[in-house]
Amino acid sequence: MEKLLKKEFSIVLSIIPKMLQMFLNFCLILLALILSFLLIKELTVFFKILITVGSSDYKQFLANILIFFLYFEFITMIVKYFKEDYHFPLRYFLYVGITAMIRLIIVEHDHPIDTLIYSLVILILIVGYFIMNITPLERPKRQLFFKE
Repeated sequence: MEKLLKKEFSIVLSIIPKMLQMFLNFCLILLALILSFLLIKELTVFFKILITVGSSDYKQFLANILIFFLYFEFITMIVKYFKEDYHFPLRYFLYVGITAMIRLIIVEHDHPIDTLIYSLVILILIVGYFIMNITPLERPKRQLFFKE
């Protein structure tokens, strides 16, 4: 009886991660569809700015371009998640962070201290990206320095 309960419990424990993974995949697909819709909507806003406003409001034009790239990067990150066996590459989060900070600098550059802080954040993200690229993907195994 006890072995049967342990077997049923292990079956339930093996099903739970699969169900959660399926739920996560469904939610990410739904998010990708919403982001795709917003990306298309951003394209229409982009063309409206081009046609109606012209080149006089360059801040709004650049801000909309960067919002477009943020949507694009998030959709790309979701695609990479499925291509790389349910793993989000860290570099895409860094891309999104850098793009978001650049957008903040372009849109809200009224306060010099805030702009300096945003620039420092971009520098930190770029340094983190550089460190990530020079670090080997697989860590070497530690060797013991003493004999048994």
